[in-house]
Amino acid sequence: MPEPEHPQQATLAGHPVGLFTLFFVEMWERFSYYGMRALLLFYMLKGFLHYGDQQAYTTYGSYTALVYMTPFFGGMLADRLLGPRKAVIAGGLFMAAGHLLMTVETNAAFFFALALLIAGNGFFKPNISTIVGSLYPADSKLRDGGFTLFYMGINLGAALSPLLCGYIGETYGWHYGFGLATIGMLSGLVTFVMPTRVAQALILGCSLVTAVTLVVLRPDNPLSFGVNLLVGAALLAAAVIGAVALARGGLPPSAGLPPEPARLRERVGPISREWLVYLGAVACLPIFALLVSGFSLFTRDHAPVALLSRDVVTSLAHGKSAFSQILSVVAAEVSKPAGLVLTVTGCLSLAYVTRQMLKLDSLARERLLVVLVLTFFSMLFWAFFEQAGSSINNFTDRNVDRVTEHRHVGAADIGQTIELSPTQEQVGYRNGDALFTMKDLDELRARHGKDPDFRITWRVTAEDLDMGIAERADEVPASVFQASNAGFILIFGLVLTALWGALARRKLEPSTPAKFAFGLAQLSLGFGALWYGAHTSTQRGMVAAAWLILAYLFHTTGELCLSPVGLSMITRLTPKLLVSTMMGNWFLASAFAEYLAAIISQFTGVSEGDRKPHVPVPLETVHVYGDVFGKIAIASMVCAAICFALTPWLRRSMHEENA
Repeated sequence: MPEPEHPQQATLAGHPVGLFTLFFVEMWERFSYYGMRALLLFYMLKGFLHYGDQQAYTTYGSYTALVYMTPFFGGMLADRLLGPRKAVIAGGLFMAAGHLLMTVETNAAFFFALALLIAGNGFFKPNISTIVGSLYPADSKLRDGGFTLFYMGINLGAALSPLLCGYIGETYGWHYGFGLATIGMLSGLVTFVMPTRVAQALILGCSLVTAVTLVVLRPDNPLSFGVNLLVGAALLAAAVIGAVALARGGLPPSAGLPPEPARLRERVGPISREWLVYLGAVACLPIFALLVSGFSLFTRDHAPVALLSRDVVTSLAHGKSAFSQILSVVAAEVSKPAGLVLTVTGCLSLAYVTRQMLKLDSLARERLLVVLVLTFFSMLFWAFFEQAGSSINNFTDRNVDRVTEHRHVGAADIGQTIELSPTQEQVGYRNGDALFTMKDLDELRARHGKDPDFRITWRVTAEDLDMGIAERADEVPASVFQASNAGFILIFGLVLTALWGALARRKLEPSTPAKFAFGLAQLSLGFGALWYGAHTSTQRGMVAAAWLILAYLFHTTGELCLSPVGLSMITRLTPKLLVSTMMGNWFLASAFAEYLAAIISQFTGVSEGDRKPHVPVPLETVHVYGDVFGKIAIASMVCAAICFALTPWLRRSMHEENA
């Protein structure tokens, strides 16, 4: 196989060996990001903040929206001044500091931690991908394969993080989970900046320690042990391949350099332009913190938010029209600081693109219009899909049966007082006269956090017949299920890539608009599985975990139909002078999707109260979640049908025969 025409000549399987360094840098960065995300919602609900559902959803949506907005600016700064390499290092340092600051329990520390993560992601996310692309010559046919390998690294990190950060954070304490995320970020950063041999040792050493930790973490739970074993084996296999690649050389020194190094060193007053950028990013931190907090940074309680009234939730649950009330909630959310910033930025961006479109010839204008239309459908897809970190996360915690029981309460137990390890199995039953709720379980675990094997006494009555009895180790933490998406991508990513290739050879490959429609349809099937699971729940309101896994499977195959082809579509159809702008618009659309996802998730809000909100028992929440998921399934299928209907026109407007 011919060597790539790049200063770095060393390859493995035709790919530049520097790709494998970047694979592990991105893997550890995603490990830290998704590790924190796996815990963030639960930390706001169950940690020292004690938010209600809507408060947590609002903060979560503002954070994730800004996380996807800042790469637009980070990419521009790297292109024009810093260069991708320096931007990646700066982003890694900001994010490591953010993860570490999450361990401090004050309002100001919490929001400044989120601000550091927002700023760091803006520098890191767009620029490490740019370095990957720079390793290949412009006409390389291996570029797509290289990005596929890189995408696998992203999802290996995303699969690892809930299994480690999520499990340890929920079981032993939030700070341990956030601390692991900090270590992951630093591991990736050190791998990036160190000489090749040191990076090689780090890749092997960190992967071995992580894999061993996964294997010894949950030996008493066969299902969790099996999943951990598979992911650990995948990590070790990747580490060995990476070490072999790096033995032939590491990341070339020329990759990711500033466009004009001399200009970067120029002084603006007492400091260089480079440090001016870093200080400017630091100066933005209070702004990001204020936007995420809703301008309530230094208050103990969150600023008033536009909570959905019980009437709206009730009318939705019973299928009644609440359209005007929904619009008022959306308007209220958009008028908040983060929503307002996003709206203004989006309007300015759309106005600029429209102006540029009018200057193009008709063929280029039609192709760019296709990009805008499919970007809109992508935004809708992610607005539904990103329920995974919010409403689906709470649904998993409150209504999905995550326990493997040892036995069930029988007739002989009635009238006895027994000792048991409290788990999700007890939620919804009465211990004597007191109803045992999720709040009671969370408070017990917070009190006995360092002793996961603690016991409580339980007075068994006839109402407890068939109640499950299990140990804490038999309960899978809700955050761990977030590994499902990344795990399915690792399994099916290459399979689907091979399928598209096989169909292309037979001239049967679906067009890009058709793939978008397929993605939306599969997303609908996933939410349909959640709806059906909720409507076939047990008398206690618990849903079989199989329905959640099936939903994640459909969501993942839908993502694989849409996400990988989206960026390819932008680079293929956009005029060269506007590629960076449209890539920025893609990220802005993702930011809008995250904010819309937070608004949608508010319709599943069930917790009540101001401090330490009460969460109703599963029987009272299951149909709130189920009905909203059912409506999302319908909305997603309608979007898929519209996209299918537009496919012939979109395909003609792509003018691929004139590419």
